[in-house]
Amino acid sequence: MAYFVTGATGFIGRRLVERLLERKGKIHVLVREDSLGRLDELIEHWETVSEATVSRRIHAVVGDLRQPLLGLSDEQVTELEGTIVHFFHLAAVYDMTAPAELDMAVNVGGTTHAVELAATPLVWNNIAYQLSLKKAHLDRAQQYAESAVSATAAALPSLRRRMLETTLGVDVLGVVRPEASQAVATTRSGRIGLLATPTTVASGAYDEAVRAIDPHVSLRSVSCPGLAAIIQAGEQFNEGTVKLVREACEPLRDADVDTVILGCTHYPLIRPMLQRMLGPHVTLVSSGAALARQVEHALSTRSLGNPREGEGDYRFFCTGDAAAFEQLGTRFLQMPLGKVERVELSETEVAA
Repeated sequence: MAYFVTGATGFIGRRLVERLLERKGKIHVLVREDSLGRLDELIEHWETVSEATVSRRIHAVVGDLRQPLLGLSDEQVTELEGTIVHFFHLAAVYDMTAPAELDMAVNVGGTTHAVELAATPLVWNNIAYQLSLKKAHLDRAQQYAESAVSATAAALPSLRRRMLETTLGVDVLGVVRPEASQAVATTRSGRIGLLATPTTVASGAYDEAVRAIDPHVSLRSVSCPGLAAIIQAGEQFNEGTVKLVREACEPLRDADVDTVILGCTHYPLIRPMLQRMLGPHVTLVSSGAALARQVEHALSTRSLGNPREGEGDYRFFCTGDAAAFEQLGTRFLQMPLGKVERVELSETEVAA
């Protein structure tokens, strides 16, 4: 039994590897050549928290997320062929200020390349896909909900194909289709607008989804560079922000749309501003409620719903200022966050 892990030196990946060390089998870790020293430091750390002989268990696989098959050579693929039982893809750029080109190359391209590699004879059993901060389920994957719109745009078709090739019965739910379906069901005029990041607009995922649902409905897409970063910063909005939002909404008003898809998870936080710019006759559609309904339906059809009543538990982690995160999160979510745990990360990673 062997494992293949991308992002093993990141916050989630480090903890995943610690859990895998409790099991038997070799752990192959994708790492850039210039990050081998960092992996060596982590191996020393894992030696202190694990009873396993870590240096014999962990094998560095030099590669690059941005390259086809994660940059692995034919010799590397042949060497690993048929040996990987579980494939975990965790590597990503977690930086809202990162350039769109880097986001597309790493988060979208990297996920696509990971799924392509996992679909080769390299892996013969299971693939676990991860892009956002979720618990890594090591025993049996039942369902994965992709929360990053940009990743969904490119990776979802390949991921679904891979899941169909297995016998795991895994549902892969993306955020694009539920939003598109709700927008098509809502529009009265057949004219829908989309506000999203440049990466998401460039992917064409929403165009494809809307066209598949109803080819007679038109979609006017507008990219909003920088808006997500402004919202995330949590500063008081000024005239510059208002101007940016107004300019983004102008093409949608000119197109006379009656329904607008908020194609970024940050945009609902400025819903009142968007509604004012677009007008009261325009219906705004966001991913949260639409995806939640689809997940609920998928779970219930598989008898996986949680019958427990009452409130659930939650924990929050952040890579920045924990106090600022708590203040902003309380304002955005309208609930107390409790203790926010700060996570130490190195500089933005490309393939670690």
